[in-house]
Amino acid sequence: MTKANKVLFITQEITPYLPETEMSLAGRNLPQAIQERGREIRTFMPKWGNINERRNQLHEVIRLSGMNLIIDDTDHPLIIKVASIQSARMQVYFIDNDDYFQNRLQVADENGVEYEDNDARTIFYARGVLETVKKLRWCPDIIHCHGWMTALVALYIKKAYRDEPSFRNSKVIFSLYGDEFKTAFHADYPTKLMLKGIAKKDVASLKAPIDYTTLCKLAIDFSDGVVQQSAQVNEEVLAYARQSGKPLLEYQAPELFADACNAFYDEVWGGDEEEE
Repeated sequence: MTKANKVLFITQEITPYLPETEMSLAGRNLPQAIQERGREIRTFMPKWGNINERRNQLHEVIRLSGMNLIIDDTDHPLIIKVASIQSARMQVYFIDNDDYFQNRLQVADENGVEYEDNDARTIFYARGVLETVKKLRWCPDIIHCHGWMTALVALYIKKAYRDEPSFRNSKVIFSLYGDEFKTAFHADYPTKLMLKGIAKKDVASLKAPIDYTTLCKLAIDFSDGVVQQSAQVNEEVLAYARQSGKPLLEYQAPELFADACNAFYDEVWGGDEEEE
């Protein structure tokens, strides 16, 4: 069985750029652990407005920036920034945009009100990462997605980007956290996320109300493996993952997770060979 050598991490949170949470710690520690086990990594997160660019020494990567992504008939400039976690010998790429991320917090504003365009932000983030990886001319074997903000990646990889050389052989893993959003997405979300290669039947499950459960089920539908990352996750979504028949890595204690996840990558990567 060949080994999955290149792993792309797409996440919502990484410490030290954001406060320590279960997800931000995984975003910081898992890529380093996987890199130390001999794999090549790339790591992406959104450039949330509460990330201090000067303190964290972010700088724009001009050669990767400058593209416009059209969402809902509006052009949105894609800005790519990068910073390094020296102790981990790890670079982090940031997806930025004035409308979606600059001067804005993560899911909700200072008053705890969730942003009305969180749905469009998921579209911009997923597409922004994939377009940037294309520009990097890098071909990940495993794409490990963390958090609901990454939920469209599997759909895009399997449908809209399936003929792209960078992603032709990629396997997608989706991690489940206890990070639910509360405000349902707009009813036109299935229309806004469409790209060439995606058929209406592919997003037929996105029926109102388009909530956390519905979105995660879509991610599972198009993923090749699922990880229960938190001890407590949405029970309906977890049951759906178990019934999907896809490889599932059950919750692991933090000290065991890196080794378990490292082995899980090869299980998912070699799944097709085992079936033949």
